Amino acid sequence: MIPIDPADIDPEDYGEAQTTLEMDHEAAVEHVREVFADAGFGVPVEFSPSEMLNEKIDADRDPYYVLGACNPEFADRALDATDNRLGALMPCNVVVWEEEPGRQRVYHVSIMRIARLLGLDADEDAMADIVAETGELVDEAFENL
Repeated sequence: MIPIDPADIDPEDYGEAQTTLEMDHEAAVEHVREVFADAGFGVPVEFSPSEMLNEKIDADRDPYYVLGACNPEFADRALDATDNRLGALMPCNVVVWEEEPGRQRVYHVSIMRIARLLGLDADEDAMADIVAETGELVDEAFENL
């Protein structure tokens, strides 16, 4: 049994953001990568779970792509504010999956907010600032998608 009832948590508490893009999958992945870069995030890690699963176990999955976004300044501050425990949640993933051909879902949850929900923040004030500042960057990115 988990100690928190997920139904009691508002999506805003864990920083859920999502939108739909009317374009093909590859174009959507590239667009998301560019928009997040413009908002201050690099993408040091990216992969396609659908390609891997289709190849390894013949899963027949529709296109699904994970962009591991990271802002080095905030990552450094967050590691300090959580006594290095935030690294277990890094990078900050933005997921793009094909709902149907020509229609892509872009989805994100805030690792900073999740870290606070889990009680990982050793420095509550520093983490509150990081949550607010990274939230602004993610909001900017989603507005520009």
